[in-house]
Amino acid sequence: MTIVNFTPWTALAGGLLIGSAALLLFVVGGRIAGISGIVAGIGSQPDKSWRMAFVAGLVAVPLVLFGLDVANAASLQHYSPWRLLVAGLLVGIGTRLSNGCTSGHGICGLGRLSPRSVVATLIFMAAGIATVTLTGLGG
Repeated sequence: MTIVNFTPWTALAGGLLIGSAALLLFVVGGRIAGISGIVAGIGSQPDKSWRMAFVAGLVAVPLVLFGLDVANAASLQHYSPWRLLVAGLLVGIGTRLSNGCTSGHGICGLGRLSPRSVVATLIFMAAGIATVTLTGLGG
């Protein structure tokens, strides 16, 4: 497998920003920054405003960065919109089955040393590795 355009400094900066945002939400608001839980709570929780603002930021920031040519996702241009839609739906189904997503389990759960999150993250990683290996997308 080859890593294309691996940029350790931007990866480190992104990781620090994600970790800092998750920590800030936890310390200030007492909330876990699990995206699936935040999105699911928009329809059923009374505290919709912060959830909608959080999701709006998740959508708006990449659109602005791509629009200003600060970032690009050229690797996604090789896939049909249908394939990306199916992939997104499968991720959503997996998120519901595991009671959380990689941000909730992998970032917040591991940071809290949650045994359930350790198991979930190991399964996420194994499924990702198997998918890349079986589809031949890793090479």
